[in-house]
Amino acid sequence: MPEFQDVARSTIVPDWVCEVLSPSTERVDRDEKMLVYGANGVGHLWFVDPRTRVVEAYRSHLGRWESIGRFEGDAHARIEPFDAVDLALEWLWPR
Repeated sequence: MPEFQDVARSTIVPDWVCEVLSPSTERVDRDEKMLVYGANGVGHLWFVDPRTRVVEAYRSHLGRWESIGRFEGDAHARIEPFDAVDLALEWLWPR
């Protein structure tokens, strides 16, 4: 984003969205938000679940979400769109 927008809603579509799942929001994140992100051209979507210590990654392809993979525990992973970086998943989980 070239400049910070001090608005309630951005008109710039992000390349990547990450949703941190919780019991109270998981259904909305996986159903409603996932559809909205896909319909608006978001390129990549991650679901991070600190309860199960899992990252699920998706890429948009021809208007549909395609699973990139499921990454668990304290593994190291290279996950699109940041696959140039070796991510230590242990950094994501509460201690």
